[in-house]
Amino acid sequence: MPGRHQPGRRPHPRDLRVVAAVTVAAMAALGLAASPAVATARTGCSAPATPGTTTTTVSAGGHPRTVIVHVPAGTTGMVPLVLDLHGSQSSAAAQEGFSGMDATADADGFVVAYPQALLRAGSGYDWNVPGVPLVGGKAAPKGAPDDVAFVTGLVGDLEHSHCIDPARVYVTGFSGGARMASQLACDASGTFAAVAPVSGLRHPTPCRPARAVPVLAFHGTADPVDPYRGHGEAYWTYSVPRAAAMWGAQDGCAAKPTEQTAVGYTLTQYTGCRDGASVELASITGEGHEWPGGPHVGKALTDVLGPQSDALDANGAMWTFFAAHPRATS
Repeated sequence: MPGRHQPGRRPHPRDLRVVAAVTVAAMAALGLAASPAVATARTGCSAPATPGTTTTTVSAGGHPRTVIVHVPAGTTGMVPLVLDLHGSQSSAAAQEGFSGMDATADADGFVVAYPQALLRAGSGYDWNVPGVPLVGGKAAPKGAPDDVAFVTGLVGDLEHSHCIDPARVYVTGFSGGARMASQLACDASGTFAAVAPVSGLRHPTPCRPARAVPVLAFHGTADPVDPYRGHGEAYWTYSVPRAAAMWGAQDGCAAKPTEQTAVGYTLTQYTGCRDGASVELASITGEGHEWPGGPHVGKALTDVLGPQSDALDANGAMWTFFAAHPRATS
């Protein structure tokens, strides 16, 4: 079912954090690595953060919208924010459990929020991606909520209530949520420093970001829902490698990517991009419509280096990529 975990063979790749660490080192050498910002008089920084998980409702476009927010313990000063978008026919609560991002937030010290779409679909909800058909091929109904405005505006809401560093705001998502994350890279590059779509990378048309947007995508080569080679539903025509190449061109990267192949995955990297960006695609051999690694992967695996690691920790690789790509602010 779209947006849900599909059984598949678990690959045995190296932890991608090894590769991403090279990017971090290069950024540091150029003096571009992110560093904790000093708290200012921003509203969300006026009181100590309360750790834990809460479900709240915000108003967007005249609609009440559900958001789950997880704040790790022990954070001080301004912290990064990651928005984690659920798949089609899913929910914020389901995505929280499916991606296991709370544990990564606890380990690495960032706030993670799970917003919920509004269009009812199956047992969950669908995102209204502009100009893109819903699952099944139908267009979004007339008067459907503006989800680009909702998700982008949510960042401001969270900056008001939490001590968020605006230079380190990121978005990921699964399946339909990955398509929405791809859209946000085009429409809200002034808000999101980098994006990491999982099982749903697209290059929307038109796409006019104000800057080159760093992109890290994960996709299983045996995905039956959003096929790796394309030719799926009406919203899914061209292949995932084609989407990555389009983002490479969008970001002004070198035309020819590099490839690194290890046990269970191939990492395709477009480098030499504008604004210090990069475009990377982790193609996971034999994996289906899944979130690589998932919540059952122990934190210790993120520190296990070597070609025989027994799982790919997408969350760890994603956070390393995000941390290497803060958004430049004036």
